[in-house]
Amino acid sequence: MHDSYQGLAAGMAGAITLIYLLLVVNFQSWLDPFIIICALPAALAGVIWGLFLTFTTLSVPALMGAIMCLGVATANSVLVVTFARLNLDKGMSPLESALAAGAGRLRPVIMTACAMVIGMLPMSLGLGEGGEQNAPLARAVIGGLIFATVATLFFVPVVFSLCHRRTPPREVNLPETSDLEAVTNMAELK
Repeated sequence: MHDSYQGLAAGMAGAITLIYLLLVVNFQSWLDPFIIICALPAALAGVIWGLFLTFTTLSVPALMGAIMCLGVATANSVLVVTFARLNLDKGMSPLESALAAGAGRLRPVIMTACAMVIGMLPMSLGLGEGGEQNAPLARAVIGGLIFATVATLFFVPVVFSLCHRRTPPREVNLPETSDLEAVTNMAELK
Protein backbone atom coordinates (compact mmCIF):
# COMPACT_ATOMS: atom_id res chain seq x y z
CA MET A 1 0.00 0.00 0.00
CA HIS A 2 2.85 2.35 0.83
CA ASP A 3 4.40 1.76 -2.59
CA SER A 4 1.02 2.31 -4.26
CA TYR A 5 0.53 5.62 -2.43
CA GLN A 6 4.01 6.76 -3.36
CA GLY A 7 3.46 5.81 -6.99
CA LEU A 8 0.13 7.60 -7.20
CA ALA A 9 1.48 10.69 -5.41
CA ALA A 10 4.37 10.78 -7.86
CA GLY A 11 1.88 10.28 -10.70
CA MET A 12 -0.21 13.20 -9.45
CA ALA A 13 2.83 15.47 -9.18
CA GLY A 14 3.97 14.34 -12.62
CA ALA A 15 0.51 14.94 -14.06
CA ILE A 16 0.41 18.49 -12.69
CA THR A 17 3.89 19.21 -14.04
CA LEU A 18 3.10 17.72 -17.44
CA ILE A 19 -0.18 19.63 -17.63
CA TYR A 20 1.63 22.87 -16.83
CA LEU A 21 4.34 22.29 -19.45
CA LEU A 22 1.79 21.35 -22.13
CA LEU A 23 -0.20 24.47 -21.34
CA VAL A 24 2.96 26.58 -21.59
CA VAL A 25 3.49 25.25 -25.11
CA ASN A 26 -0.18 25.72 -26.00
CA PHE A 27 -0.55 29.27 -24.65
CA GLN A 28 3.05 30.30 -25.46
CA SER A 29 3.14 31.95 -22.06
CA TRP A 30 4.31 31.04 -18.57
CA LEU A 31 1.65 33.18 -16.90
CA ASP A 32 -1.63 31.85 -18.32
CA PRO A 33 -0.85 28.19 -17.44
CA PHE A 34 -0.04 29.34 -13.90
CA ILE A 35 -3.48 30.96 -13.73
CA ILE A 36 -5.06 27.70 -14.92
CA ILE A 37 -3.14 25.64 -12.35
CA CYS A 38 -4.46 27.92 -9.57
CA ALA A 39 -7.74 25.97 -9.59
CA LEU A 40 -6.03 22.68 -8.76
CA PRO A 41 -5.42 23.31 -5.03
CA ALA A 42 -9.16 23.88 -4.64
CA ALA A 43 -9.81 20.59 -6.43
CA LEU A 44 -7.46 18.76 -4.07
CA ALA A 45 -9.10 20.46 -1.07
CA GLY A 46 -12.47 19.30 -2.38
CA VAL A 47 -11.17 15.74 -2.70
CA ILE A 48 -10.04 15.81 0.93
CA TRP A 49 -13.34 17.31 2.13
CA GLY A 50 -15.36 14.89 0.04
CA LEU A 51 -13.56 11.93 1.58
CA PHE A 52 -13.75 13.42 5.08
CA LEU A 53 -17.48 14.19 4.97
CA THR A 54 -18.34 10.71 3.69
CA PHE A 55 -16.06 8.99 6.24
CA THR A 56 -14.06 7.45 3.42
CA THR A 57 -10.44 6.52 3.98
CA LEU A 58 -7.71 7.54 1.57
CA SER A 59 -7.14 4.66 -0.82
CA VAL A 60 -5.77 3.91 -4.24
CA PRO A 61 -9.18 4.41 -5.93
CA ALA A 62 -9.58 7.73 -4.10
CA LEU A 63 -6.22 8.92 -5.40
CA MET A 64 -7.19 7.81 -8.91
CA GLY A 65 -10.36 9.87 -8.52
CA ALA A 66 -8.24 12.84 -7.46
CA ILE A 67 -6.20 12.55 -10.66
CA MET A 68 -9.42 12.38 -12.71
CA CYS A 69 -10.74 15.44 -10.92
CA LEU A 70 -7.55 17.37 -11.70
CA GLY A 71 -8.05 16.69 -15.40
CA VAL A 72 -11.62 17.98 -15.47
CA ALA A 73 -10.71 21.01 -13.32
CA THR A 74 -7.88 21.85 -15.70
CA ALA A 75 -10.14 21.57 -18.74
CA ASN A 76 -12.69 23.93 -17.19
CA SER A 77 -9.99 26.43 -16.24
CA VAL A 78 -8.55 26.31 -19.75
CA LEU A 79 -12.00 27.18 -21.07
CA VAL A 80 -12.28 30.25 -18.83
CA VAL A 81 -8.72 31.50 -19.39
CA THR A 82 -8.92 31.03 -23.17
CA PHE A 83 -12.10 33.08 -23.30
CA ALA A 84 -10.59 35.77 -21.06
CA ARG A 85 -7.49 35.85 -23.26
CA LEU A 86 -9.62 36.30 -26.39
CA ASN A 87 -11.43 39.21 -24.76
CA LEU A 88 -8.12 40.73 -23.69
CA ASP A 89 -6.83 40.45 -27.26
CA LYS A 90 -9.99 42.17 -28.53
CA GLY A 91 -9.05 45.24 -26.51
CA MET A 92 -11.01 44.75 -23.31
CA SER A 93 -9.39 45.57 -19.98
CA PRO A 94 -8.17 42.64 -17.88
CA LEU A 95 -10.99 43.09 -15.38
CA GLU A 96 -13.65 43.23 -18.11
CA SER A 97 -12.07 40.20 -19.79
CA ALA A 98 -12.13 38.20 -16.58
CA LEU A 99 -15.72 39.16 -15.76
CA ALA A 100 -16.88 38.32 -19.27
CA ALA A 101 -15.05 34.99 -19.15
CA GLY A 102 -16.56 34.05 -15.80
CA ALA A 103 -20.07 34.98 -16.92
CA GLY A 104 -19.72 33.77 -20.51
CA ARG A 105 -18.35 30.35 -19.61
CA LEU A 106 -20.61 29.77 -16.62
CA ARG A 107 -22.94 27.40 -18.43
CA PRO A 108 -20.29 25.16 -20.09
CA VAL A 109 -18.32 24.83 -16.85
CA ILE A 110 -21.45 24.06 -14.81
CA MET A 111 -22.67 21.57 -17.42
CA THR A 112 -19.34 19.72 -17.49
CA ALA A 113 -19.09 19.54 -13.71
CA CYS A 114 -22.74 18.54 -13.26
CA ALA A 115 -22.48 15.80 -15.87
CA MET A 116 -19.46 14.33 -14.11
CA VAL A 117 -20.98 14.64 -10.63
CA ILE A 118 -24.32 13.15 -11.68
CA GLY A 119 -22.53 10.35 -13.50
CA MET A 120 -20.51 9.53 -10.38
CA LEU A 121 -23.45 9.63 -7.92
CA PRO A 122 -24.56 5.99 -8.41
CA MET A 123 -20.97 4.78 -8.03
CA SER A 124 -20.46 6.88 -4.90
CA LEU A 125 -23.34 5.09 -3.14
CA GLY A 126 -21.41 1.81 -3.32
CA LEU A 127 -24.50 -0.29 -4.01
CA GLY A 128 -24.37 -3.80 -5.38
CA GLU A 129 -21.67 -6.41 -5.16
CA GLY A 130 -18.21 -4.88 -5.10
CA GLY A 131 -19.69 -1.40 -5.26
CA GLU A 132 -17.89 -0.31 -2.12
CA GLN A 133 -14.56 -0.87 -3.86
CA ASN A 134 -15.03 1.98 -6.37
CA ALA A 135 -17.07 4.30 -4.15
CA PRO A 136 -13.97 6.22 -2.91
CA LEU A 137 -13.10 7.12 -6.52
CA ALA A 138 -16.53 8.63 -7.12
CA ARG A 139 -16.61 10.41 -3.77
CA ALA A 140 -13.22 11.97 -4.44
CA VAL A 141 -14.31 13.14 -7.89
CA ILE A 142 -17.58 14.61 -6.62
CA GLY A 143 -15.96 16.52 -3.76
CA GLY A 144 -13.11 17.75 -5.92
CA LEU A 145 -15.32 18.92 -8.76
CA ILE A 146 -17.64 20.88 -6.49
CA PHE A 147 -14.72 22.87 -5.09
CA ALA A 148 -12.92 23.10 -8.45
CA THR A 149 -16.02 24.46 -10.19
CA VAL A 150 -16.36 27.27 -7.66
CA ALA A 151 -12.64 28.03 -7.98
CA THR A 152 -12.83 27.99 -11.78
CA LEU A 153 -15.75 30.38 -11.94
CA PHE A 154 -14.69 32.83 -9.23
CA PHE A 155 -11.02 32.42 -8.28
CA VAL A 156 -9.48 31.89 -11.74
CA PRO A 157 -11.00 35.10 -13.23
CA VAL A 158 -9.76 37.09 -10.21
CA VAL A 159 -6.25 35.70 -10.61
CA PHE A 160 -6.42 36.41 -14.35
CA SER A 161 -7.36 40.04 -13.80
CA LEU A 162 -4.67 40.49 -11.15
CA CYS A 163 -1.92 38.87 -13.21
CA HIS A 164 -2.81 40.84 -16.35
CA ARG A 165 -3.57 44.17 -14.68
CA ARG A 166 -0.44 45.73 -16.15
CA THR A 167 -0.96 44.26 -19.60
CA PRO A 168 -1.91 47.09 -21.92
CA PRO A 169 -5.04 46.30 -23.92
CA ARG A 170 -4.27 45.79 -27.57
CA GLU A 171 -6.67 46.17 -30.41
CA VAL A 172 -6.92 43.34 -32.90
CA ASN A 173 -9.26 43.98 -35.76
CA LEU A 174 -11.20 40.77 -36.06
CA PRO A 175 -14.56 40.50 -37.75
CA GLU A 176 -17.43 39.67 -35.44
CA THR A 177 -17.52 35.89 -35.70
CA SER A 178 -18.28 32.94 -33.48
CA ASP A 179 -15.86 31.96 -30.72
CA LEU A 180 -14.53 29.01 -32.71
CA GLU A 181 -13.75 31.18 -35.72
CA ALA A 182 -12.19 33.82 -33.44
CA VAL A 183 -9.87 31.22 -31.93
CA THR A 184 -8.87 30.09 -35.42
CA ASN A 185 -8.25 33.70 -36.49
CA MET A 186 -6.18 34.39 -33.38
CA ALA A 187 -4.05 31.31 -34.02
CA GLU A 188 -3.38 32.47 -37.58
CA LEU A 189 -2.45 35.98 -36.40
CA LYS A 190 0.11 34.67 -33.93
